[in-house]
Amino acid sequence: MPFHFDDAEYAARQTRATQAVQQAGLDAMILFAPESHYWLCGYDTFGFAMFQAMVLTAGGDLHLMTRMPDRLQARRTSTLDADHVHVWPEYEGSNPARHLKALLSDLGVAGGQLGFESDTAGLTDHNGQLLRGALPGLHDHSDLIRALRRVKSPAEIEMHRRAAQLSDDAMDAGLAETRAGAFEGDILAAMQGAVLKGGGDYAGNEFILGSGPNALLSRYHSGRRHLEAQDQMTWEWAGAFARYHAAMMRTVIIGKPDDRQKHMHEAAVAALEACETAIRPGDPMGNVFDAHARVLDEYGLNGARMQACGYGMGAVYNPIWVDFPMFYEGNPLIMQAGQVFFLHMILMDAEAGLAMCPGHSVLVTETGVERLSRQPLDLLVR
Repeated sequence: MPFHFDDAEYAARQTRATQAVQQAGLDAMILFAPESHYWLCGYDTFGFAMFQAMVLTAGGDLHLMTRMPDRLQARRTSTLDADHVHVWPEYEGSNPARHLKALLSDLGVAGGQLGFESDTAGLTDHNGQLLRGALPGLHDHSDLIRALRRVKSPAEIEMHRRAAQLSDDAMDAGLAETRAGAFEGDILAAMQGAVLKGGGDYAGNEFILGSGPNALLSRYHSGRRHLEAQDQMTWEWAGAFARYHAAMMRTVIIGKPDDRQKHMHEAAVAALEACETAIRPGDPMGNVFDAHARVLDEYGLNGARMQACGYGMGAVYNPIWVDFPMFYEGNPLIMQAGQVFFLHMILMDAEAGLAMCPGHSVLVTETGVERLSRQPLDLLVR
């Protein structure tokens, strides 16, 4: 039985996806993104690191081709019938793309119009070359399922709410460990532990924690240090529940904040609030970036801001929890009620060696946004 959603939810998703395949003029869609697999039928695995593909025909048939280790994984986590899970044989010289072509022939669609997903970590360049060699004439429809996933159902919104609760709990746990002399590893362990103890999942990428000069890094890096009496620390993390994410971001000051840090915090909060005001159903995503840029530029922080200020949230897999698209200059994509976004106001002043990065996740409503986090936006000082 499906673990996270009921049969009606999955049936509705598969109906919408089948209609999208038909409207695209395709006989079948070959899906490589793990997010597509999970959304359609609940199939939950990191086996996408190897060759695996899901086939959705215009007639609504859904089949999976995968490796032997994921056969029972599919049976346990998905709505797929046993005879719709196919294992491609592994031996020296075996070409999984040719086995996929044989499956498509059995389904009667091998000679038809075939779409596929290329814009995903679930299809390496090597496997993509095997695929094109076996099935020339494929049509890239990477956004077909992704577009359907953007607007969340009520059941999915509940998952995001639970993820946001876990994000808040992680922040509380991290702050409880944060003080001069504290070890970064203890703080990180407390934050990740709060998510797991709350019934959540590992996030789609590592929690990002950096202090001192590394507070200006917006990527995870290995190595840990102890906090000094006067220090700064930037966190970017996400609660994840049933793979649904709610990311957050904060910079914590250890010791006494200086006037520059206070100015950066004031500017970043003002920009975050301006972005929330700019999120309106029917408006383009570029409006949100414009609000972010306008405020930070007015505060004289043009050189410290980024070229994006957030992105979509969803049920996503490694290597990154970003569920595209991003808020960037000129993005024409129209926002819709039911979408969930992460807003991050990243200020990295390399010259001053200072960071300030508040952020949280929001739900787009019919009239604006709802913050999913209960945490205030006060300047954090320890």
